[in-house]
Amino acid sequence: MRNFRLEGSGGTDCLVMHDEAEPTPKPHDIVVRVRATSLNRRDTMILNGTYPLTPRQGVIPLSDGAGEVVAVGNAVTRFAVDDRVTGSYFTRWIDGRINAKLIDQFGCTLDGMLAEYALLDEQWAVRLPEHLDWHEAATLTCAGLTAWNSLTGAEIPKPGQWVLVIGSGGVALFALQFAKLLGCQVVAVTSRSEKADKLRALGADIVVSTADTPEWGAMVRDQTGGIDLVVETGGPPTFAQSMIASTLYGRIVLLTVQDAKGGAVQIPGAVYQRSLVTISRVFVGSRTGLETMLRAISAHRLKPVVDKVFPFAEVRDAYRYFEQGNVFGKVIIEGA
Repeated sequence: MRNFRLEGSGGTDCLVMHDEAEPTPKPHDIVVRVRATSLNRRDTMILNGTYPLTPRQGVIPLSDGAGEVVAVGNAVTRFAVDDRVTGSYFTRWIDGRINAKLIDQFGCTLDGMLAEYALLDEQWAVRLPEHLDWHEAATLTCAGLTAWNSLTGAEIPKPGQWVLVIGSGGVALFALQFAKLLGCQVVAVTSRSEKADKLRALGADIVVSTADTPEWGAMVRDQTGGIDLVVETGGPPTFAQSMIASTLYGRIVLLTVQDAKGGAVQIPGAVYQRSLVTISRVFVGSRTGLETMLRAISAHRLKPVVDKVFPFAEVRDAYRYFEQGNVFGKVIIEGA
């Protein structure tokens, strides 16, 4: 089979294609024919050596991928051949709270999905909704679950409340879609005004262009009465405005804490001392959370947003396209 392995760090030249034997399942393993994969910010951080968890040398990259089961071990009970599956980001985190023993991740400490075939323990996988094509199904493991848990992991926003999302990457668009699914109103903040119509078409009630209004926090608060939940993917450039936009008892799920140059989020004291905003973090989620999200996606027939699809052999181009940042949804890599 063909796969890519990460040999070193520091750029796309470290992605090296290999031809290897097709994996053979042990008793509790499944072999998945990978039909599509997708890129997340953590994948570029791993590639460039800035991810907080050290990747295994020579690891197959990417946490997100989808395909069908083509072989099962003789003790497998959760899946059968031809089942459509994706993996769970923290493979050993089934439910409850995460701890240091549960940090193994596809594409980092464990071989990921950028391969013709993936070998998974049956406990590391979940079934996919039938209405999704392979491209859509390959987007869920990281960005989808991160957005889902940002909205539902603590106090779920009530119908009619305001949710704010930033940008047009995978997490932001999933958060917009999930917020509308929950009956919320959504403010979408973008640095590119040409994306406003697409954000409105996806359900955004208010779209704010930072090019037109760099200091947008007070304006958003005036228009909405205060944001109840911010899914903060912008990091240092947007965090202060997110705080200003929030209602007195608002919540900010802080997903991006550093900018591209390593600058950290700063809490503006003059704003925070007037606020009772709760700031929290999300580390993707457990397998149980992924299964819950997939049931919601299936029930509402939600369709993830795909920006662009690259052939398997053009993996380096896919990474470079993703890193330039001007995307609307997920960047997909076809199966080998």
